[in-house]
Amino acid sequence: MVLEKLRKSLSRDMDSDDIPKEEFIEVGVEEAKMHGKIGISIEKLDDFADTDRVLKVVREGSLVFLKIKTLKEKDLGELKRAVEKLKKTVLAQNGEIIGVEQDWLILAPEHARVMR
Repeated sequence: MVLEKLRKSLSRDMDSDDIPKEEFIEVGVEEAKMHGKIGISIEKLDDFADTDRVLKVVREGSLVFLKIKTLKEKDLGELKRAVEKLKKTVLAQNGEIIGVEQDWLILAPEHARVMR
């Protein structure tokens, strides 16, 4: 049920370039009561300067779905630099970074794990 809501939210935003800057979805209400809540933020990477904003959200403890399509189409070299910076910082904080399809990344903070 929760994954279905998330999937609908992502599919709704995949074709849109206007992804909400702060959209959160509550995950696992029963588990949240036992373990606390985790925010899920959907962000967009338009250029290298956006990496600092995205990393701030991850540092605050939110799971981030990051749309990289715009930067990929604009400048592949800048995208590689941005992904390296994101990867280095997230891994240094014991988090995870995962590629999903071709246009999305998931950045998970230390207390969240992505089951593969």
